[in-house]
Amino acid sequence: MSSQDIPEENLPAEQEHAHGAVSVADEENPFSDPGLPPHEHRIQDIDERAAKRSERVVALLFTVSMLATVAFIASYLAIPHTKSIFVFPIGHISALNFALGVSLALALFCIGAGAVHWARTLMSDVEVADDRHAIEASPEVRAKVMADFREGAAESGLGRRKLIRNTMFGAMAMVPLSGVFLLGGLGPAPKDMLRHTLWAKGKRLVNVNTNQPLRPEDVAVGSLTFAKPDGLEETNEDFQNEIAKAALMIVRLQPDNIKDKRELDWSHQGIVAFSKICTHVGCPISLYEQQTHHVLCPCHQSTFDLSDGARVIFGPAGHALPQLRIGVDSDGYLEALGDFEEPVGPAFWERG
Repeated sequence: MSSQDIPEENLPAEQEHAHGAVSVADEENPFSDPGLPPHEHRIQDIDERAAKRSERVVALLFTVSMLATVAFIASYLAIPHTKSIFVFPIGHISALNFALGVSLALALFCIGAGAVHWARTLMSDVEVADDRHAIEASPEVRAKVMADFREGAAESGLGRRKLIRNTMFGAMAMVPLSGVFLLGGLGPAPKDMLRHTLWAKGKRLVNVNTNQPLRPEDVAVGSLTFAKPDGLEETNEDFQNEIAKAALMIVRLQPDNIKDKRELDWSHQGIVAFSKICTHVGCPISLYEQQTHHVLCPCHQSTFDLSDGARVIFGPAGHALPQLRIGVDSDGYLEALGDFEEPVGPAFWERG
């Protein structure tokens, strides 16, 4: 439908600005002003039914945005982070990440699309030519700006079209909830998780290379062996989290060379077991000097004396390596006699 098909009495009143007005070039103004083309009214300007349709479209977009925000929150609460789905052509991806991304993108897109459709179909689109003015703002200019602002607010129909206004406010109020719920993605509160590992009374020491339980005769004097708790496999879903706390290094010393009494009491025939995780920033310790019984962290050169309670003798580490009390079970295998008595790894804010 064009403006020619609408009776003149239904057409909006013309603006004071004359469309199509031109100026002729002369000596003072060598460049002519081509003026503006005649204004073409939109269907929404001349047909209230079309305007209502556009209003409903905008409200629908804002409503979809609200529903997408609800879907974002529901996905965050309902979908486990371990669940994966196949999405062609990406492949297997996290179902939670996919749901959060799609719902949040839809919520933001619908707000933007609704605002654009509102501006293009319902707000005033009359072309206005305004002469340039001085940079400083005179009282008259400020008054004009405020008048234009009030006129624009009136032309937007925000006060008159309550359906658009209410759904827009609802969509914009709910979208920030997505960010609030994302704060939960920082992870659950650690509580006392950092104070405990998989080591417990009766848990056998398993060689990480052979995946076989260790006997005392498997550990030679001066050797360095790495162990993990029995039952912890690389195929376990939480393997990385658990091995980061439970990684163990085993060294056999001559009992006469052990200076610390508690270390000697917690050992078995000179075999001592200490956490492999450096107490500086948590790097795995792997360098052992047989003659001095020192172990060195390769990251920042923190050095620990395994013959003296694994105390720090050099470097930035703040405290000694935790020791695991060990013994031998009825089958002759090395076993833990409990968990570490202090948190492994670097100091953290919960340390008491």
